[in-house]
Amino acid sequence: MKTEFATLYTPFEKDLNCDKPWDIYPRPQFKRQSFINLNGKWNLEILRKADSVFKGEIIVPFPLESRLSGVDFKKEANDLLIYTKTVRITPTDKQVFLNFGAVDQECKVYVNNNFVGENLGGYLPFSFDITPHLKQSENEIKVEVTDTLNLDLAYGKQCKKRGGMWYTETSGIWQTVWLEEVPKNHIKGIKVAPDLAGFDITVYGGESEKTIEINGTKHRFTGKTARIEIENPINWTPENPHLYDFALICGEDEIQSYTALRTVKVEGYKILLNEKPYFFHGLLDQGYFSDGIYTPATPKALENDVIKMKERGFNMLRKHIKIEHELFYYYCDKLGMAVFQDLVNCGKYSFLIDTALPTIGLKKGVTHKATPKRREQFIKNSKDTLSLLYNHPCIVYYTLFNEGWGQFDARNLYKTMKEIDPTRVWDATSGWFQTNDSDVLSEHIYFKPLKFKPDERPLVLSEFGGYSSKIKDHSFNKAKTYGYKFFSDNEEFKKALLKLYYDEVIPAIKSHGLCATVLTQVSDVEDETNGLLTYDRQVLKVDPAKMREMSKAIYEAYNNI
Repeated sequence: MKTEFATLYTPFEKDLNCDKPWDIYPRPQFKRQSFINLNGKWNLEILRKADSVFKGEIIVPFPLESRLSGVDFKKEANDLLIYTKTVRITPTDKQVFLNFGAVDQECKVYVNNNFVGENLGGYLPFSFDITPHLKQSENEIKVEVTDTLNLDLAYGKQCKKRGGMWYTETSGIWQTVWLEEVPKNHIKGIKVAPDLAGFDITVYGGESEKTIEINGTKHRFTGKTARIEIENPINWTPENPHLYDFALICGEDEIQSYTALRTVKVEGYKILLNEKPYFFHGLLDQGYFSDGIYTPATPKALENDVIKMKERGFNMLRKHIKIEHELFYYYCDKLGMAVFQDLVNCGKYSFLIDTALPTIGLKKGVTHKATPKRREQFIKNSKDTLSLLYNHPCIVYYTLFNEGWGQFDARNLYKTMKEIDPTRVWDATSGWFQTNDSDVLSEHIYFKPLKFKPDERPLVLSEFGGYSSKIKDHSFNKAKTYGYKFFSDNEEFKKALLKLYYDEVIPAIKSHGLCATVLTQVSDVEDETNGLLTYDRQVLKVDPAKMREMSKAIYEAYNNI
């Protein structure tokens, strides 16, 4: 029988402007006035062995395989995607940068047939100075993309043969493309290291003389670094997500940014937020949408997920094996949602080694051998991810490897990454194949009651639940369903979910000092119907008041240990 997939529309599509989608500055912590959005209609040709198999328009920044792209095309591994767009730019005495939020998986960029640069990897932003190649009149930008789903590169949950816990692949440009004018001597980046009284700032590039304007006060300094003390400081928490906006002026360049005052660390078997024990009550967040797969119709969709989960009483999302649009982290900063961030897995997934054996109890002593290229790319992407997200106060925790997938040299990589960013909690091996070199003991429990062994480190239930409730007319796969415990009646699903928290999670908090939980998951994803929201974000499957009541009981249980 042929599988039938439903077309699921999200509430956000009604606000989609195909001429200029995602018309919002994509880098909220490093914002300039100069912003020319290049999203919208691009010409696209797909070559397969030199033959053209598609020629038409695509809507950027939606992936090739998505409905919102206007193409919805399933490519073959070695297809070459050629994006072109003509733009009018009037060159000035400033430099012009062409910026990409993310392009999956390998690309080369040309301006007026001049090669300006290339990028390897599908999840991180990159930029090119295109000033020398600009003309007074029209300028053609060309982006050549290949996406073979190279397993030596980060690829997340994408799969050529989607199904179950593996999802549709996403190729090509999938985040905002934009132009920006900057002075020749411009600020290249900033690093903000907060504590509970102020923050240290490091400025890369720009003029020597600098000014920070914050809270109506100007702080002038010379050189690369400065210390900013805050009078009557207000610390950031999910309950009170206070942000401090500031401007950085450096010669002709000016950056708008923000920070927050908070600290995170491990002490004994607890995780401390702002020097106080804190319980992180969270959900797995895959970041997939039925309209645009990796990129929803509007940024409001990302914000809505945070708001909906916040309203249910959750204070944390585990962003699962995806580096999200940076606006997502801004919404978490602003709305008060802590983020446990996964690094993006690469390497071949083995069902036997990475699923079957751990499920029956073999959770130690296994590792994989990484090719030199995979090792190099994983370490580079991990370091670049830490650099990209360092300034976001919502990021409190990193996961290095998930369930053994692509895991190699975990002990040394933990030490390397912890040294680069000691301001976050590090979960070296989430789920299994654990080492002693990790800040936490991280467990995944799906098919049996919640039971834990004593440990001197904080105990984190980093995945559990997976209860499935399939909502008619709001599920992607009409024939198949994926989950870990199935309920044909949604009322029974609601009762079972609450029972799991009251009968197993709360007692584990009292008896074992459990300090963080991650329920699977925020929303359904394709075949998976184990979300609190349906894949199209149209139906909330749980009772809001009862979920808030349960969340309150969790916090009270932890605070009364």
